[in-house]
Amino acid sequence: MSRIRTRLAAAVGVAAVAALAFSGCASSDPLTGGGESSAPASDTIFIGSQAYYSNEIIAEIYAQALEGAGFTVDRKFNIGQREAIIPAVQDGTVQLTPEYTGNLLQYFDKTTTARTTDEVYAALKKALPEGLAVLDQSPATDQDSYNVTAAFAAEHNLKSIGDLAGISPLVLGGPPELEQRPYGPTGLKEKYGVDVTFRATADTTVDELVAGNIQVANVYSAEPDIKTKNLVTLADPKGLFLASHVVPLVNAAFPSDAADVINKISAALTPDGLVALNVESKVHQKSSKDIAAAWLKANDLG
Repeated sequence: MSRIRTRLAAAVGVAAVAALAFSGCASSDPLTGGGESSAPASDTIFIGSQAYYSNEIIAEIYAQALEGAGFTVDRKFNIGQREAIIPAVQDGTVQLTPEYTGNLLQYFDKTTTARTTDEVYAALKKALPEGLAVLDQSPATDQDSYNVTAAFAAEHNLKSIGDLAGISPLVLGGPPELEQRPYGPTGLKEKYGVDVTFRATADTTVDELVAGNIQVANVYSAEPDIKTKNLVTLADPKGLFLASHVVPLVNAAFPSDAADVINKISAALTPDGLVALNVESKVHQKSSKDIAAAWLKANDLG
């Protein structure tokens, strides 16, 4: 905590000013306000989320916990992917957002050699630009993984990513940004000698895989579909993917006395617990608000 507070205190004050600089206006854009009132009070904490249902659930847990602790929050959910939300944190539009250590590290340092949980977290804290900091990382992980159907794995005797080498045709599906990620097509070729054709599939990735339209799918490791669709996650012995734990990203405007609230959430969120949260959303179709409230109550944090 002391290191976090030191970094937040030392960070430039521009972000704090920027967080208050915009005024609300009628808009569907999560980065703008929803009403016609002036800018919120200075003690408001702006919480953002990526355009990913699991990320929104975690952000809602943050929001409800902070509200329960007496803080005023403003939700700016479903902003977009990392390329959209990081600038929002940097300019102060958002002060707190759930992130993932490995992917966030590669966003700021594409050539990092860190791979393990501790290595990645340490490298991330060093790689963050001035004005940004991370709080405690959680045991919960939600990282990229490459998956195939059980039938395809059996047909080609697939156990690890390297076993894909030589298979043709081989189409990789995933979100559009995967094409430019270090662990995308280029990383597959460099690390494992695997040649793929990329296809942007976004939210339909698993459906496209099951239908046979793609052969390999980029699926987050906490995604319930891995079990419900009987997918096979290929091992990654060469470390194409970095260890990626849930971690709160904050800027200089985030109040240091709110960090304790968020760190308690991080400590309580487990890998199995995150999958269970995702099941509540994707399988049982519950809202992030209801899921967050139930989780906080179950963990005596509500």
